[in-house]
Amino acid sequence: MRTGAGGLALILGLCSVTAGAAGDPPRAAPRTAIFAGGCFWCLEADFEKLPGVLAAESGYTAGQTRNPTYEQVSSGKTGHAEAVRVTYDPQKLSYAQLLDYFWRHIDPTVRNRQFCDVGTQYRTGIYWQSEDERLAAESSRDALLKAGKLPRIETEIVATSAFYPAEEYHQDYYRKNPLRYAYYRQSCGRDQRIEEIWGKPPAHR
Repeated sequence: MRTGAGGLALILGLCSVTAGAAGDPPRAAPRTAIFAGGCFWCLEADFEKLPGVLAAESGYTAGQTRNPTYEQVSSGKTGHAEAVRVTYDPQKLSYAQLLDYFWRHIDPTVRNRQFCDVGTQYRTGIYWQSEDERLAAESSRDALLKAGKLPRIETEIVATSAFYPAEEYHQDYYRKNPLRYAYYRQSCGRDQRIEEIWGKPPAHR
């Protein structure tokens, strides 16, 4: 096959583009992290405001019943906690940064409750998926205690177990029902208590 000057230039250009793409460093795959912080509507909304987070999904974890419903979890009899599974870009956000953000959006000083919600299903937790995550979570907790800002930390740090996505109407509740969500969050006193513990909230909230 004979190729003219124009065709040769096009082929060389394509080869150059291909070689450049092949030489780029591989992009890191998204990762997930699982946290419990009381009402999953609120924690989902908080995490989805954090740059580097790709998505946050409400669900249930750390319980005994398979495929629990919201009604079952709400009874407090399944052992589950309302939780969120955060998908994030590790090139933009580290697990340590996620932990720091998590602590500052919960009240870690109370056991089996968050704000106006009471029960084991509203406990706080960090559910690690690797030894590195466990060490990072424990180190972040210990650093907070050493700093002396908190009298105690009741947040559990345990290995992850099955995570069950919550019903569809719970996903992105703050987007689907903004007025009801805003009323709930305000009346529950979440932001007021967080500000008492951690100071003025960041501007992105």
